[in-house]
Amino acid sequence: MEADLKDLAIKKAILITGGPVRIPGDMILPFHPSRSTAGPGAGSVSIVLTFGGMRVKKAISRKEGEFELVQKHGSYELLRNGRPFIPVIEIRPTIFHSPEQAFFNLDTECIYDCKFCASRKLDKRITKNLDLDKIVSMVLNASKRDDFKAVAFTSAVLDSPSETVKRLAYVICRVREQLDPNVPIGVEPYVECFDDIDRLRAAGADEIKINIETYDEGIFKKVCGKQDFRWILKAIRYAVQIFGRGKVCTNIIVGLGETDENVLEGVDHMAKIGCVTTLRPLKLNDLNVNDLENSLGHLEPVTPDRMIRLAEEQKEIFELYGINPLSFRTMCHMCTCCDIVPFRDI
Repeated sequence: MEADLKDLAIKKAILITGGPVRIPGDMILPFHPSRSTAGPGAGSVSIVLTFGGMRVKKAISRKEGEFELVQKHGSYELLRNGRPFIPVIEIRPTIFHSPEQAFFNLDTECIYDCKFCASRKLDKRITKNLDLDKIVSMVLNASKRDDFKAVAFTSAVLDSPSETVKRLAYVICRVREQLDPNVPIGVEPYVECFDDIDRLRAAGADEIKINIETYDEGIFKKVCGKQDFRWILKAIRYAVQIFGRGKVCTNIIVGLGETDENVLEGVDHMAKIGCVTTLRPLKLNDLNVNDLENSLGHLEPVTPDRMIRLAEEQKEIFELYGINPLSFRTMCHMCTCCDIVPFRDI
């Protein structure tokens, strides 16, 4: 890794694992902030910052923060604890949830009780309560923007995985019928049978993300006890058959008390079958910390060094099996805001 790129990747890792960005009270942002209902930033108001080819989404505050955005000679600088950190940084717009992508969460209420998930605990006033046809309309309106490149859908499980898949298939099909056929569509579902995966592919999804969350089965039982670890592994393997190598991905959350060896064993297993892992640092917040620590005990924060070290070894595994996260045109590997992404950031 070149020294300059490594330095940029370390700064991105510090941002990802660090606290919010303070925005001065009199600063007018050039774009509306984003409020996420899924992913690591669920519930927070955030902006996308870019520097040196890196892209990161950060929660913002008008009161306090580890970082501070300051306006300087017509551009922006980022401070960390009052000291210069990134001399030139830009603010980029999101479309919905993500830059260049209309990424919608259909539901936040969920039958599962995954301890790290904040979505199900969000105030109903910020979860948008959009019906399916309204979401389709919003995607089609977004497609008129110059920066629009992709569509993605996810959802918590309101009643059953298969019923949720039907709703996902509905919006995918409606959007696919009316969008340019070259626009890629990604989907991030929970599935309970192989037919669910077939249904999403038939509806028009190009890429799929089925999350194993942790490759440590003992931790999985403590934090995702209502799901089936072995079934998810089977579903991922089947999804590769249907969507193809390099078109299936999965989250492995880092910071639940697992070892580095276990994380990399998971990366290797997934790469071997054609699935690309996303190594997602755990975000502890007021909505999930009590549930997590009651289940797992005290959790050590993920450090920037650990993120970089794991991403470097992840990259070597990807090279060994001939897969690359840049094969994705939707979802997290296209966005790259929340992770250190091999071949993009390192």
